[in-house]
Amino acid sequence: MLPLSELLKLKRWNTPTIYNGWEQITKRARTSGFNLEETKDFMPEFGPMIGYAVTVTIKPSTPGSNPNAWAEYRDYIASLPGPKIIVMQDLDKPNVIGSFWGEVSANSHKSLGCVGVIVDGAIRDLDEMKSAGFKALARRLCVGHAYAAPISWGEPVEVFGTKVNPGDLIHADKHGFLIIPEEDQPRILEASLFMDNNECDTVIKAALKFDEVEEQIKIAGTMNSAAKAFGQAAVAALGKEGEWE
Repeated sequence: MLPLSELLKLKRWNTPTIYNGWEQITKRARTSGFNLEETKDFMPEFGPMIGYAVTVTIKPSTPGSNPNAWAEYRDYIASLPGPKIIVMQDLDKPNVIGSFWGEVSANSHKSLGCVGVIVDGAIRDLDEMKSAGFKALARRLCVGHAYAAPISWGEPVEVFGTKVNPGDLIHADKHGFLIIPEEDQPRILEASLFMDNNECDTVIKAALKFDEVEEQIKIAGTMNSAAKAFGQAAVAALGKEGEWE
């Protein structure tokens, strides 16, 4: 596991920036490891989140059969190191019958060291979840919870078209989520920062040309001549210069 200090530094950058660093150091396909279906970030103002996956399945359309499921599930979460992101597969998909997530779940999971959730179902109590400071990527909002309860946990799940294993390191924001494989974690911060700096030092700088004053003076002169020609043509045709001077 990465030191918390490195996780906090990775959290400062958006997920596409982390992807740019990751693709430079990984031996895996650059077309893997992220959501293949569209996600919706219901708290984009919170910025990115990073944490280790706690995998869970639910099926809100059907009453659960384990009367001790909630207690066992909470004990399992509490036993894992954080920060943690709940990654939840809704077995009712593509239907949305009910939401596991709302004010109570957000606050209780936060108290157990979780920073947010990625669920390919729904959330509700959006304002209350925001007040709790608990981030959520989901498909949509819904009204009720139906029979939402944990069915299984600690096993691989599939969310938004992507397989997630327990303990996977995940970086997520309004763009989606990226799984950072264990072998790439030691260099991910270094690589991401380098690629961001490299863009600023080269291709972005070349595109913007803010420091090329002489070139900008020439462009301004061309624009002034064009504006004058525009006005002359408008006066000749219609008697007024129009908007450009």
